[in-house]
Amino acid sequence: MLYSEDFNTIKKWSPLIMDGRNFTQKIAATYAPEGTDVNFGEITNQIFLYLNNHANFYLHLNHDVIDIKKNQNKTWTIHIVNQDLINKTKKLIRVNAKYVFIGSGGGALRLLQKSGIAESYRYAGFPVGGQFLVTKNKILTDRHHAKVYGKASIGAPPMSIPHIDTRILDGEKVLLFGPFATFSSKFLKYGSWTDLFCSLNYKNIIPLLQVGMKNISLVQYLIGQLLTSKKGKFKTLCNYVPYANIKDWQLITAGQRVQIIKNDPNKGGILEFGTEIVHSSDKTLSALLGASPGASTSAATMLNLISIMFKDKITDCSWNIKLREIFISYKKSINNDYKLADKVKKYTKKSLKL
Repeated sequence: MLYSEDFNTIKKWSPLIMDGRNFTQKIAATYAPEGTDVNFGEITNQIFLYLNNHANFYLHLNHDVIDIKKNQNKTWTIHIVNQDLINKTKKLIRVNAKYVFIGSGGGALRLLQKSGIAESYRYAGFPVGGQFLVTKNKILTDRHHAKVYGKASIGAPPMSIPHIDTRILDGEKVLLFGPFATFSSKFLKYGSWTDLFCSLNYKNIIPLLQVGMKNISLVQYLIGQLLTSKKGKFKTLCNYVPYANIKDWQLITAGQRVQIIKNDPNKGGILEFGTEIVHSSDKTLSALLGASPGASTSAATMLNLISIMFKDKITDCSWNIKLREIFISYKKSINNDYKLADKVKKYTKKSLKL
């Protein structure tokens, strides 16, 4: 990683953010020459296309899980509604499972609560949405081939760090700037306005209120974001792109995040900005809660999941061999191992064609 306070050097790294900027303005930047944009939506599609050709894998679309109940034999009964959108009919299905993983994003908390496990009572969720300014103007997209991050404002949460990114969406190059926080009581982008209120109970409402009282600056930040107009958001963009024209930029709404609120025995309600795996005492049911900094954390999260749910399997020789084949640094530290770090770097560059 390189560091510079030189105007011309930074302009070589990222021309767009320096165009029109006062030459005397004090500015500094770090630069990592190796990087790429990863379309995790496309990766997800490719994974499902691959898995669909294998035995013991089933993909069910237009199916909603409405309840999860534990059986006396320690298995789980999943209650599912199959919606036939063509014939406009609904069918109730029950599935019995030995292991259950709830990975439904903003919908995970409600399903975890429906499972009735004692561990679920410690958690509440607070939904936060996001908006971005987007441009497809080729003059601008041709001047920016990077992801440039600034610093979060005082009192703002880590997820609010402003950044202007080059993205390839459906084969088209665009620039995104944001995020700008929004609020909706929905836990999913196309969920119900009652999601937040239905998730509250006598055990998690007090931690939720405690978090609000402990994080006044965060509440003020969210209110300020909600009151900021498109012109106000564009003004923030101009700190990064001095020559920006509001006519080139469109305001879009991204997805929903549900931040974890946890009831700590010693501290009371605390707000978590990362993800957390919550599991039953017998480890037959697990749920992924919270909002990660990005989908790139998913591999590490899933490794953590299988180490919880399949502890006896993960120590098995065949599983270990396969995991080390997939992750060449599995169970190893690269901090003090230069050769391994270099090997991982080369492997990553080759895989991503950098």
